[in-house]
Amino acid sequence: MKKNGLGFLLQYLRKRRGLSLRELSQLSQTDHAYIYRLERGEKEAPSTDVLHRLLRALKVDHREAEMLRFLAAHPDTAQDLVAETLNDSTVTYDVFAAAAGAAFRGGARPNYAQLLARVRRILSEENGNG
Repeated sequence: MKKNGLGFLLQYLRKRRGLSLRELSQLSQTDHAYIYRLERGEKEAPSTDVLHRLLRALKVDHREAEMLRFLAAHPDTAQDLVAETLNDSTVTYDVFAAAAGAAFRGGARPNYAQLLARVRRILSEENGNG
């Protein structure tokens, strides 16, 4: 099973903090096997309580916390979009969420950098900044 956006972000945040699965398990009081399944995409949509404990243990910033909450509710979000968002710290949560909701047609792989730029431009115009 291919890792989803939720699993990708969870693993990224855990590794960035330098935690093993067992260490995150202890800090968050969550079964390490469950965290492993979340990271692998075998489990989706953790409860609000589990998500809160993971966020607290991972010590994430506001944008990453909002992204993780979004991904828990939308586990089918592409991990490539999450990776592109993480690579560009100027991408706000609102831009990320709007881009994640975009529908793709055809078989071509979406260019997430272009998508994020388009969404940013559209949101800027809607807010009277463009």
